[in-house]
Amino acid sequence: MIVSTNLEKGEAPDQAVDRRGRRREAKRSQILTQAWALAERDGLAAISLRDLAERVDLRQPSLYAYFDSKAGLYDLMFADGNRQLLAHVGDQVLSGDPREDLVEFVRLLVGFSADNVVRHQLLFQRTIPGFEPSPEAYALALEFIEVARMRLAAAGVDSPADLDVFSALVSGLAHQQVANDPGGDRWVRLAARSVDMFLTEIDQRQSNEIQGGH
Repeated sequence: MIVSTNLEKGEAPDQAVDRRGRRREAKRSQILTQAWALAERDGLAAISLRDLAERVDLRQPSLYAYFDSKAGLYDLMFADGNRQLLAHVGDQVLSGDPREDLVEFVRLLVGFSADNVVRHQLLFQRTIPGFEPSPEAYALALEFIEVARMRLAAAGVDSPADLDVFSALVSGLAHQQVANDPGGDRWVRLAARSVDMFLTEIDQRQSNEIQGGH
């Protein structure tokens, strides 16, 4: 009796599994690339799964081997966008001056939003009604938040309220950049001034608290 297998000649079973895994990962990467392209062309909410399937040479039902619904596609994109964000800020070379590093961090964040409007919308705005990232995808967002917390702590900022103000400051710059100068740097150039105002207020408040303590 001849037993049919999917093994290529001379290939061990674990090699076959690894090969299939690489093919699946390559197809998933292709799906994400084309999904972002469709989002840029048509808008996030208007991504067509039929168009997506055609772009990656699959029948539409075959897409569900990679995600279980359109919300599942957005979840993959949310995770992918956060991986891009982590890689983007991970490339920052620290100067040794925590305050200057914080300014550069803000420049990177606002520039990241300006570089891709639909990615900004998915990661930082509630553009898709009802969409909530999965715990696995949101864990990547939490990883980024920890990076931001460490940058702030190095500059002497550790109050939860101050972290909220910083988040609002960066979000405001990014939203203005995306809305009024997408692809430009008008609000990117305000990073140093904004961080200086933010840290000056904290320094003054801390100084007043010390004086009041005496």
